[in-house]
Amino acid sequence: MKNQKGFSLVELLVVVIIIAIIAAIAIPSLLASRRAANEASAISSLRTVHSANVTYFGTTGLNTNYGDLAALLGDGLIDSQLGGGAKSGYTFAANTGASIYCASGVATTQGTTGVRSFAVDETGVVVFYADGSAACAAGVKGAAGTPIQ
Repeated sequence: MKNQKGFSLVELLVVVIIIAIIAAIAIPSLLASRRAANEASAISSLRTVHSANVTYFGTTGLNTNYGDLAALLGDGLIDSQLGGGAKSGYTFAANTGASIYCASGVATTQGTTGVRSFAVDETGVVVFYADGSAACAAGVKGAAGTPIQ
């Protein structure tokens, strides 16, 4: 007989099964890490919107008006990605009223790109909503939000 070298079918199947088990353990952790990173990015983006709105209020807004995302983008206070309303798996919006505003970030795909949603108003306190619904009604965030620690 010839001297045959290589792996048998059983050995290859064992290696494939081991790789599948490792992937089954690693993939959920990877997805959870991505959601956490998206949520951290959403919080940071809302802090940026707040800082931009404080600047807008004191300059362009003449101490009476806040700006929505388009106005903040037009004045060069936020980047085009955030000004477009979507960044890192979250959709952003800003409602303004007479000397009030509320900006919110909601996961684009609830449960996949993020679980919690976030909001900030003129007080600068970023709050989260565990159910994923950051409602900004008439420029004021809802009372059910929990402040970010």
